[in-house]
Amino acid sequence: MPKEVDPKDTARATAYALWMKAPNPMVTFFKTFDVTNLIKVSRKRSLKFNMLLDYCIGGAAVGIKEFYILPVGDKLIQYDAIAVNTIVKNKEGEVSSCDLSYDADLSKFNEQYLEYTAQVAASCKDRDLSENSMVIGTSAITDTEIDGAVGMNSGIFNNPFIIWGRYRKKWFRYYLPLSFQFHHTQMDGAHAGAFLERVQIEIDRLK
Repeated sequence: MPKEVDPKDTARATAYALWMKAPNPMVTFFKTFDVTNLIKVSRKRSLKFNMLLDYCIGGAAVGIKEFYILPVGDKLIQYDAIAVNTIVKNKEGEVSSCDLSYDADLSKFNEQYLEYTAQVAASCKDRDLSENSMVIGTSAITDTEIDGAVGMNSGIFNNPFIIWGRYRKKWFRYYLPLSFQFHHTQMDGAHAGAFLERVQIEIDRLK
């Protein structure tokens, strides 16, 4: 279960002091991924591209301890589970939010993805796991190609957030620009960079 921790007892004590009261503590990185293998797996196994990318994002995050501590209000909360959020177009033509618990078993994660995104689309009700999991937000803007996006700093939603558009083909490979926004109290640039490198590793090793 999530619990409040004293910043002084964590490796984020200095970052907490520096960034919790900063006017804009959010940082955004941009990176282009080679998603050729993701597309091959998607087509060969009839799996949704966005589900596979969500799975790779979760797989990259679970091995980085900074993802388990999140600033919530003026507190630091320690989690023991990771979830990945996806945005779903609902039956009203609007969007709803669906949180999915990360599962290292791809077949189980896929079953969960299909079940709960369909449920959210039909009910138009968000599925929220933030009380029990540190949620990584994602948004796929598939109507166009984008180079990235910078989200707002609301002071309320401090979760890491990833945005992408359509992938692009160049010669015989496919590429996807992606933006990753994170709260500087939660992690430093080195941690964010390590995470993005792990996402590419997770993409490349899918079978």
